[in-house]
Amino acid sequence: MSTETGVPLRRRSNSLNGYHSNGVAFDGTVPLMESNIVKKTDDGYANGGGKASFMTWTARDAIYVARVHWIPCVFAVGVLFFMGVEYTLQMIPARSEPFDVGFVATRSLNRVLANSPGLNTVLAALNTVFVGMQTTYIVWTWLMEGRPRATISACFMFTCRGILGYSTQLPLPQEFLGSGVDFPVGNVSFFLFYSGHVAGSMIASLDMRRMQRLRLAMLFDILNVLQSIRLLGTRGHYTIDLAVGVGAGILFDSFAGKYEEMMSKRHNLGNGFSLISKDSLVN
Repeated sequence: MSTETGVPLRRRSNSLNGYHSNGVAFDGTVPLMESNIVKKTDDGYANGGGKASFMTWTARDAIYVARVHWIPCVFAVGVLFFMGVEYTLQMIPARSEPFDVGFVATRSLNRVLANSPGLNTVLAALNTVFVGMQTTYIVWTWLMEGRPRATISACFMFTCRGILGYSTQLPLPQEFLGSGVDFPVGNVSFFLFYSGHVAGSMIASLDMRRMQRLRLAMLFDILNVLQSIRLLGTRGHYTIDLAVGVGAGILFDSFAGKYEEMMSKRHNLGNGFSLISKDSLVN
């Protein structure tokens, strides 16, 4: 008799009495996806002899999903909402400035900084100091602590940023407020997409959390938010640059972790090469 393992997003039945167990495991936990449910498929839908999955749903199942799995339900509503937005939104004319909701929200800050060049310079200098803090921490974890993950992640992230930033070069906003002490120092050109400032801070913060440096991670997160507001206020980045910067930090940190695992497994197989070692990135 063939079997198949399914992972339904539904209430599950108690195998002892056939009634719903409210999705609560015997250890008291509520799993996101009820798993390890073995179904017979001899007469199931997979072989064309049973009901489709949705035909077995009940009102109680719908209530359970809405109550327990409310996060994906919210995003499902978001999908429907933005489908409507996409089909009704008027596109920005080709010769117009891009619309950015972050720019709208920081109009007053942009006016203040435009009328106070000294304040803009101070904030730019503080931003450069924060970038230096990120860089110092990321390099420190490798050179002093022998943990290369954050450094590898930053290398992945900035290389990808360079490729994407060069591939699609976004126009510098007309209200851009530059400063000679801002990073990159010297008021030189830079890639807008995506924000290396934000991504680098995320990489450092994630490493701090892995090492249980929670207060330092919280400090970096707060500074990252303030940095993002300043970047919007000076028109140094579009909102999408900052949002993708957060995702890029998380993504490349994950890639670096998988790379470490791969190299560690390769070393354990005895091929004679070790990247993750006491002298990481040196051997």
